[in-house]
Amino acid sequence: MHYYVKPLDTISVMPALERMLDANLNRACEGLRTLEDLARFILDDGELAEQAKVARHAVREVALSLGPRRLVAWRDTPNDVGTTISTVQERERADAGAIAAAAGNRTAEALRACEESAKVLGLDAQLFERTRYDAYEIQRRLVLALGVADSAMWPLCALITASACRRPWQEVAEAACRGGVACLQLREKHLDDGELLARARRLVEIARPWGTAVVINDRLDIALLSGASGVHVGQGDLSAADVRRVVGDRLLVGVSCSTIEMARRAVRDGADYLGLGPMFPSNTKPKDSLSGPALIEAVLLDSLASTRPHLAISGIDRLNVRELIASGCRGIAVCGSVCGADDPEAATRELMDIVASAQPASDS
Repeated sequence: MHYYVKPLDTISVMPALERMLDANLNRACEGLRTLEDLARFILDDGELAEQAKVARHAVREVALSLGPRRLVAWRDTPNDVGTTISTVQERERADAGAIAAAAGNRTAEALRACEESAKVLGLDAQLFERTRYDAYEIQRRLVLALGVADSAMWPLCALITASACRRPWQEVAEAACRGGVACLQLREKHLDDGELLARARRLVEIARPWGTAVVINDRLDIALLSGASGVHVGQGDLSAADVRRVVGDRLLVGVSCSTIEMARRAVRDGADYLGLGPMFPSNTKPKDSLSGPALIEAVLLDSLASTRPHLAISGIDRLNVRELIASGCRGIAVCGSVCGADDPEAATRELMDIVASAQPASDS
């Protein structure tokens, strides 16, 4: 038996397609405006805000080219069945990064619907295609730069280097955990890959019962294989953007920064936290020049860099840490002050107490 289905009359379909185009033009412009404002007001990124604005105006020009009343005439919001359909996810946003992700998705979906409608209505479908690709890139840059709500804010990170330890490094790590350290960073530059991986896995085992995070210096492959919480890279290593392409959201990514420009770039590339320094001279890792506490002050005043947690690094001990706190420091990373201490547990606890005493009450 054969059934004959009468094709829809193109003329009767046109008003429906114009309603569809109108709704999605509005949706795309709303999404692009949200992306534009995130770039403008949160990131203070004029270039990215302009890119979103140009895309929004290109989309709006399509509606204007049809005349001010053509699409509006077919608009019927009170009787639109779609206005009553919603999900829980639409009503909740965890942070600005989630807003960017949602706005980008909405924009891309709306532009695809516009593109398909345009093919029937005789409009420039390629304009919507090009704008959709632009929206993908705007969304990517915003989501990376805005980060996530659970980025690390560690008051104290102890850098574990065996050569700097007075006692076996495992004992130092365990003592630091007993002392309340929030993070342990494995920094070993000269171990073979196999030995480095074994050491990283052991450090994760030591830290896990205490809920202490573990970060691996430089080596994202070792961080992934060992089950560490994150990886920390320097300016001469892979960029945060390249690391993020490999690890996605599986690892926290930290970046060492000695200038405000480096800090801003790291945030744009998707860093979860910033290592700021060098603060003071260090026997562990000597530097030709110091950034000093002024870098912390600059980061805290910068609308983009201040969106990330930070750890002040290099030469920090119980005698000079208060100078950093006075400049607004919220977290420190130390090596010799814990690894080289006669009592690493007591040294850790003292540093934790000093930093914690300076935190705002809302952070407790």
